Amino acid sequence: MASIARKGGVGSTALTTVHFLLLYSAMLVASSGNTALQSVMPAIGREIGIDDFYVAIAYTWSAVLWVLLAPFWAEMSDHHGRKTLTMMGVSGFILSMTLCGIVLFAGLRGWIGGALTFILFGIFRAIYGGLGCATPSATQAYLASKTRRSGRVAALSALSSSFGLGTIIGPAVAPLFVVPFVGLAGPLFAFALIAAAVFASILLWLPNDKYGRRVGHGAAMSYPSLASPPTGASVTAATAPRRQKRLSWKDPRVRPWIVAGVVAGHAQAAILTCIGFFVIDRLHLPASGSEGPIAIVMMAGAVATLGAQWGLIPRLHLTPRTLILWGALIAAAGLIGTMLSTDLYGITIGFGVASLGFGFTRPGFTAGASLAVPLAEQGAVAGVITSANGISYVLAPGLGIGLYGWQHDSPFAVFAALLVLLAIVGRRRLAL
Repeated sequence: MASIARKGGVGSTALTTVHFLLLYSAMLVASSGNTALQSVMPAIGREIGIDDFYVAIAYTWSAVLWVLLAPFWAEMSDHHGRKTLTMMGVSGFILSMTLCGIVLFAGLRGWIGGALTFILFGIFRAIYGGLGCATPSATQAYLASKTRRSGRVAALSALSSSFGLGTIIGPAVAPLFVVPFVGLAGPLFAFALIAAAVFASILLWLPNDKYGRRVGHGAAMSYPSLASPPTGASVTAATAPRRQKRLSWKDPRVRPWIVAGVVAGHAQAAILTCIGFFVIDRLHLPASGSEGPIAIVMMAGAVATLGAQWGLIPRLHLTPRTLILWGALIAAAGLIGTMLSTDLYGITIGFGVASLGFGFTRPGFTAGASLAVPLAEQGAVAGVITSANGISYVLAPGLGIGLYGWQHDSPFAVFAALLVLLAIVGRRRLAL
């Protein structure tokens, strides 16, 4: 992508490799920082002495704001400078991570109580949910306005891959930032500093785009996590016509696919919430020092998910129905394997197999819903898909950790059974 000029539009300029890397970095730092935070939060919660349930729901308000405001910022990216909105999203990430780092540091030092620590964490995390969701839509809109129509899908897909790559980088580097003095809060401060460098780079080197703002638009993306590798929904929305009638998930053409996606998404989000605590308890680890093994397990899951989506699916040419049916069964087998494991090796393999299955189900329901409607409704169905992806992170974390608090093996058993049921029902209900 040395220079992809966009034809038409007064004053349009070429998208250089440097400009693309700046946009990519804005997405990458948010995704990697988010998953780095997920890898240390179980240890932080145990160290402070807060109940696991409250650690899990501390993310809920942020996820709610993301789901509600992501479409708004996607729309605003058409009317305000996309560079400005990109910087706003990155600044929201910086502010949120810094304030969350300060309050967690204070809690770990015993300067404030555990309850107050996580109340403040939830409030400050909501800054990211409310402002950080502007970054994906703004960066997509900027890229779309600078690329030829023929190369836009490929360029947007490359940009969206940053979310998936971040799910590997975040857990990999998080333990490196757990350093003396700041301790477990270190990764938050480290990623805030990295994001500040990205912000400064965008400010200095990304050209302003106040001209031609109506050429190309952004699309909402689901809440970033280990479960959020690229699926194509946001790319479809960003390349489809903007003005369309609203599509309901109850539309009989897409309802079976959306229901399948929500079921699988809830299973994945719930297990992702529990896995850090499960590693600590099953391996009898102290809270401080558990971030390393947790990171290993999370990285294995991320690599397996992306291996399915970037390696296996393009080569196997499976239908959406087959992806969901086999993905659900593979994920169920992985969850049972994880539940039965007694060492780090077994947990890593089990969670990796489960993540491989989830790597099939998400593109399966995305493609199935997309193929169920004509080209003119692709943007509308992408919006429904994005909402289905994001909604899992509102209820599933609390549900999963609630089951875990009752009995440590229960979330794995319950959601494995739910996935098997999905495969059985899907065999009859899914058309493709």
